[in-house]
Amino acid sequence: MANEPEKWSSLEEIAEHLGVSKDTIRNWIKKDVIPHRRIGKQFKFKISEVDAWVDSGKSAEIEWAAYDNGSKGRVSG
Repeated sequence: MANEPEKWSSLEEIAEHLGVSKDTIRNWIKKDVIPHRRIGKQFKFKISEVDAWVDSGKSAEIEWAAYDNGSKGRVSG
């Protein structure tokens, strides 16, 4: 079972996994900062890729960039 490929997760599942809103995920997709794939009209994610992105610190850079631009850490959607 360890050799099974990782399943794709939906935008809703990733938002819940990270504890952020779906609008935040959509915003990160627009900025092309969160690892994702577009399959038809849907966005799909691999939890391992998203976790690696968070662990790399790149997700925190988005919040700091928003803070530096005067929005106090909020990323609007």
